[in-house]
Amino acid sequence: MKKTLVVLAAGMGSRFGGLKQIEPVGPSGEFIIDYSVYDALKAGFNKCVFVIRKENYEIFKNTIGKRLENKIEVDYAFQELDVLPRKVEVHREKQFGTGHALYCAKDKIEGPFALISSDDYYGQDSFKELSEFLDNNKKVAVVGYKIGDTILGDEVVKRGVILENNNLITGIKESKVSKNENGVLCEPLNGDESFEIKHDDYASMLMYGFNVDNFFDILEAKLNEFLDNANLDVDEFYLPDVIDSMIKDNKVALVKTTSKWMGMTYKEDLEKVKNEINEYIEKGTYNKNLWEA
Repeated sequence: MKKTLVVLAAGMGSRFGGLKQIEPVGPSGEFIIDYSVYDALKAGFNKCVFVIRKENYEIFKNTIGKRLENKIEVDYAFQELDVLPRKVEVHREKQFGTGHALYCAKDKIEGPFALISSDDYYGQDSFKELSEFLDNNKKVAVVGYKIGDTILGDEVVKRGVILENNNLITGIKESKVSKNENGVLCEPLNGDESFEIKHDDYASMLMYGFNVDNFFDILEAKLNEFLDNANLDVDEFYLPDVIDSMIKDNKVALVKTTSKWMGMTYKEDLEKVKNEINEYIEKGTYNKNLWEA
């Protein structure tokens, strides 16, 4: 069975100060993407689709693509502003967001698939659990990470706080979150009343699985709604909004993971990620040269 990993890599990394998707974090020049594809391959995925900007094709193909082509089937989809269900007039340079990125890849995907960001490290257990879920369920899956582990010290960050009942997701509340003595304080971005959850409750970190036969029909319908109602000069079409619409139909499940998530948003995150990767190598999780035979 074809099982695809879709990697969103069209962002240019403006906050990071460069094309962070190809910033080495491993001792043999590996990128974060290398570790994600390695973990996905180990978990049973057999195709990888990179969603990139067309102008970055050569640099991706000659770096990460070249390393992977003899390990897993590799393909590319280009996120371009004119890849839409119908022709509309657009006056912008920034892309339309994560939902549009996935729409641009729809013709490259056959069967169940997972979706991740190229910027983040997700961990082996997350791919294992998600792969097993896709083998046995016809739903959308949101991989949940223990929220306390995604917050460093006293920092305030934005997280998608998962609300669930018996592993069916009832809502994802986008919030500013911070640790306190009792747990995690959540301040919803939509102005709803603040609430507290435990450190070991779950957050969504943009890792999803899809095994719904008509999913791309749903995605296209939502994209057409966006084109009808949005300010196309500035608004973005977010994948979490599409998933939220499916929660109401009990089609979205929580897949819990024991993996540790790491993000690389800013330049100062680089050293932290390198240190964590080295710790995994010392434990034997990865080879020092990841792709050596």
